[in-house]
Amino acid sequence: MTGLDVAYVPTPKTIVRQMLLLARVRRGEILYDLGAGDGRILIEGARGFGAKCIGVELDHERVARIRERLAVTKVEAKIIEGNFMDVDLSDADVIAIYLSESVNARLAPKLSAELKTGARVVSLDYPLPDWRLEKKGEVTSAGLRRQIYLYRAQYDIKRPNPRGPD
Repeated sequence: MTGLDVAYVPTPKTIVRQMLLLARVRRGEILYDLGAGDGRILIEGARGFGAKCIGVELDHERVARIRERLAVTKVEAKIIEGNFMDVDLSDADVIAIYLSESVNARLAPKLSAELKTGARVVSLDYPLPDWRLEKKGEVTSAGLRRQIYLYRAQYDIKRPNPRGPD
């Protein structure tokens, strides 16, 4: 499919697990995977961590592949076919992303505006500009050192909190 801002590169399963461990995903939390690819973060989030998973994927063929993988693995997750920039993320406890520097730059203000205080964002390889890093992890896969960045949404007194006072 043309017009996608991010090339599809599957995240190795060991890195998926490390991302979710760094984010400290807990049972019952709502985990969004933005650019869900083949659904591997959704499957690990639900199976390994007990999260309620929502994948957002623009590519119709990838959405079909995610649905197949969910059926085969008997994992329940919600799939939204569309652009994650158009999806309300305000109920997220954790956001998982493996996008690009330019897409993270466009996504960062949306996350700042929508995420509730304390929600975590875990990003593989690309930092979120203008967000304060909470923790950084490093993992080696196929001989390459990869960075995992963890951020936490903070209430900003310069903007109103859309969910009311904390």
